[in-house]
Amino acid sequence: MEQQSGGRGAQTTKVGEIVSAGPRSIQFVKEAWQEVRKVHWPARKETYQATAIVVVVVVVVAAFLGVVDFLLSYAMQYIMGPQ
Repeated sequence: MEQQSGGRGAQTTKVGEIVSAGPRSIQFVKEAWQEVRKVHWPARKETYQATAIVVVVVVVVAAFLGVVDFLLSYAMQYIMGPQ
């Protein structure tokens, strides 16, 4: 009985056979490092701008949700009457 392992360069192994993870792990790390080198890392200015945009959006959404919550609470109290 044979099993196939997925991925690139699929290999067939017999059931119960121990597959050495060392060479595959080393190859994975090499390929991952090559991909990391291709990444466009943002400059400090770009990071600050993106952070500022995120903070502003979070504050705006929080304010909107706070107003909606207040209005819904007020509407429910009006509908339910004083308790």
